[in-house]
Amino acid sequence: MTTPAATTKTADHAPPLGGFLGRSCAAVYGSLVQLRNGWYDVNPGRKIDRPVVSVGNLSVGGTGKTPMVVHLVRTLKAAGRTPAIAMRGYASPTGSPADSDEAQQYLRALPGIALAAGKDRLAELKEMFTTRRGKVVDCVVLDDGFQHRQLWRDVDLVLIDATRSPFDDRLLPAGWLRERVEGLSRASGVIITHAQAVHASAIERLASEVRRVTGKDPLAVCRHEWRALVSGEGQQERTLPADFLKGRRVVVSCAIGNPSPFLARANAGGEVVASQVLRDHDPYADATVRTLADLARTNRADAILVTEKDWSKLRTRPPESFPCPVLRPRLELGFLSGERALEDLVVGAVRAFRHAK
Repeated sequence: MTTPAATTKTADHAPPLGGFLGRSCAAVYGSLVQLRNGWYDVNPGRKIDRPVVSVGNLSVGGTGKTPMVVHLVRTLKAAGRTPAIAMRGYASPTGSPADSDEAQQYLRALPGIALAAGKDRLAELKEMFTTRRGKVVDCVVLDDGFQHRQLWRDVDLVLIDATRSPFDDRLLPAGWLRERVEGLSRASGVIITHAQAVHASAIERLASEVRRVTGKDPLAVCRHEWRALVSGEGQQERTLPADFLKGRRVVVSCAIGNPSPFLARANAGGEVVASQVLRDHDPYADATVRTLADLARTNRADAILVTEKDWSKLRTRPPESFPCPVLRPRLELGFLSGERALEDLVVGAVRAFRHAK
C-alpha cells in the first residue's frame, strides 16, 4: 500500500460542532428527535397502494445505500416486479432533484428505472403514478428512508458501515448520528456494509452491538467489490479489468459521505500519488476541476480515479480538461452472509402485499 505524495483536502470527519457547546446542542437535538419518533410511533406514515422497501442508516454520510438500492431493484426485477425508486435528490446543479448526482447514478445503473425525486417523496410518487411509466410500477424502493417516516414502509432496512460504527459516535452536531442507536429496534433488518475494509473481529463486535439493541443478529453482511473500471460514457465507454491500476500512478478524487473505504481500495489497487477529498455532494466547480487536473499533471499520473457519484458531475467535462483518463469503479455488492435472507424478506413482503389487496 502506498501513501499519497500530495493531498488536497476540503472535508474531514471532525464533528460539526465540538466541545461543550456541541454536546449541549446534541442533547437538545436528541430530545427533538425522540419527540418526533414518539409522534410517528403513534401516528404511522401515510400508506400508498404499493409496497415500499426502505433503505436507510443512522448516520449522516455514506454507508453504501446507493449500491444496496441498485441491488434490491435488480432483485425485485428478477422476481418479476416493476420497482421505482423514491429519493430526496441532494445538491442538484440545475435545482431539479432528478438531476442530482445520485439520481443520475441510478439512471445509468438502471436504464429505464422510474424515479420519483424530491423533498416530498409521497407527493412525487403520487404524481409519478399518474404517468404512463408510473402506472406499471408495482413496488417502491425508498432511498435514505429510515428517518423519512412520513411515508409508510413495509420493509425497513438499516445499513451500518463497518468502518464507522454508530455505537462509537454521538448525535449531531457533537457527532454524525441522525438519531440514537436505539432506533435500530424499529428496523426490519440491519445490514453491515463495507465488510472488506475491516477485520473479522470488528464485524463480530458490530453484530454483538446490533444484537444488544435489537435482540436479533444482523440480517446480512456484505462487502463492496470493484468488478471493473470504466472510462468514458455512451459510445465512448470502455471497460477495463478491476486490477488495471496495478503498477500505475493514480490521483484519487471523491466527494462522498465516507471516503475511507474508497481511498483504502484505491491504495490497494494502484500507486496513489495524490488525493483530493471533498465534502459530500461537492459540485466540482471549475476551480476544483482545475486543481484536480493540476494534481494529475504535476504528479505525472497515469489515471484519475473517482467514484460513480463523482462522475455524474465530471461526465460533461471535455476529455481535454484532464491530462490523463478519468476512471471509475463498477461497484457491486458481495455478500458474506444473509443474501438469501435479504431476498426472502424483500421479495416476500412485496408478494404478500399483492396477495393482501
